Amino acid sequence: MEEESHILVKPKVNSSSDDDIEESTSTSTSLQPQSPTRRRTTAVIITLTILFVIIGAILAAGAYDTRANSSQPDDTRLSSIKATRSIKAVCAVTHDPPTCVTDLTTLDSTNLYDPELIFNLTLSRALTELVRISSLPKTLISKSTDLRAGSALRDCVSLFDDAVSQLSQAIEAMKSGEDGRILNEEKVGDLKTWISSAMSDQETCTDGLEEMGSSDLEEVKMKVKLSSEFMSDCLAVLDNLEKILKVFGLKLH
Repeated sequence: MEEESHILVKPKVNSSSDDDIEESTSTSTSLQPQSPTRRRTTAVIITLTILFVIIGAILAAGAYDTRANSSQPDDTRLSSIKATRSIKAVCAVTHDPPTCVTDLTTLDSTNLYDPELIFNLTLSRALTELVRISSLPKTLISKSTDLRAGSALRDCVSLFDDAVSQLSQAIEAMKSGEDGRILNEEKVGDLKTWISSAMSDQETCTDGLEEMGSSDLEEVKMKVKLSSEFMSDCLAVLDNLEKILKVFGLKLH
């Protein structure tokens, strides 16, 4: 009996299959979606980075502007200094120069280099104060029981109204001029008349109260004192106008 020979074939093991499996597994793992926590962390990092870049740009721009501004003259400050010097030149002839300078600077110190405009401010200051106290006689009448004093106070009502009217005419006259200038000799004369009339109205009021022996006399005198001083300042400026204009290199025409 012929012996039957058996050939055993050993199955070939493909070693690369395991590597392929591992590589496939690794690739599939890397393609898996990131966890929510990781995505949030990434978003925060990106946001902070952008924010820092923006802040850095703003700070750099601010530093540049500061350097640019510091290298240029402060026009506003220089203008203010020039205006204050001009106001001082006009206020120098008033009864209280420091107070005059303070008051006018408070009212308006922008580009005030023209003595005519500065005088207009002194006039406005006087009218503002006069209007403020113009209702005083009416207030005192409502409280008074003295018939004689009441008669004098009623006179004061009309006198105060006239004083306001006189100064208002002066203010109106300062709104127009010729050849770029407001004041001339004729207008200066008119302004003096209007201002003096307003002052006389106040004096007539107090004289009448004194004549009637009014108990309100001292209060009225105290209240009109400031407006009288302001109007006196206006007259002082007009009286010395030619000298003031000369300081500015100008002449009265």
